Amino acid sequence: MGATAKMVSAIALVVTIVPSLLVFLGALGIEPMKWIALVGTIAWFIATPMWMGRDKAS
Repeated sequence: MGATAKMVSAIALVVTIVPSLLVFLGALGIEPMKWIALVGTIAWFIATPMWMGRDKAS
């Protein structure tokens, strides 16, 4: 599950950053960017703790 969580986390990070760049370039409106970035942020906050969590006690 760790590899899948890392992949989902990386994709979510890209989904969070790329819409802002598209708005900067004029290729995307501000409202769609807000929703896309919100979805990416929520996905990132869900996926990242799954692989960046604390080490398991032995």
